[in-house]
Order: sequence, then C-alpha cells, then structure tokens
Amino acid sequence: MAGKENEQREIYYSGRVQGIGFRYTARAIAAGHRVTGFVRNLPDGRVHLLVEGAPDEVQAFIESLEADMGGYIHDAQVLVRPATGRFGGFEIRF
Repeated sequence: MAGKENEQREIYYSGRVQGIGFRYTARAIAAGHRVTGFVRNLPDGRVHLLVEGAPDEVQAFIESLEADMGGYIHDAQVLVRPATGRFGGFEIRF
C-alpha cells in the first residue's frame, strides 16, 4: 500500500480505552476498509493505533472507530506521515 497517495496516521488514544474491547472493535472495523496497520495497549493505559491507506479510507476507518468508541476516548494525539507500506493487514499486537 506504499505510495505518494497513501498516508499513515499514528494515534495515541487516552481515556478509558483498555478493557472495553477497543482493539477488537478496531480490528473488526478495519476489516471493512482498505487499511493496514495495528492496534495495541500501552502499559500507561493508552491505546496505540497505527493505520495506513488512502486518506479517505483512513479517515472513514477512524470516524467509524471513534463513532463506536468515542464515549471512552478523552484525548487523541495524532501524527500524520507518508505510508510505509510495510504492513500486510491490520492486526492486534500484544
């Protein structure tokens, strides 16, 4: 999925985002979009999400995730970069 048209968004979600199915919801929603990357819990209680794809696909994925999980999210730190193309799919990392 590498290319100038694709982007990477790295998002650190904070709030009550662990122990509520956030990672599994992200993986399920990603299955409906042309995106790759991963989601994982961090030791400090945040969730780390890294997603790559066409900007409209990435945006639609994030909007769907935040629509489902928004009640648990208090803050999101977002970094946007060019896509690396290094991911073969979207997975939960442990």
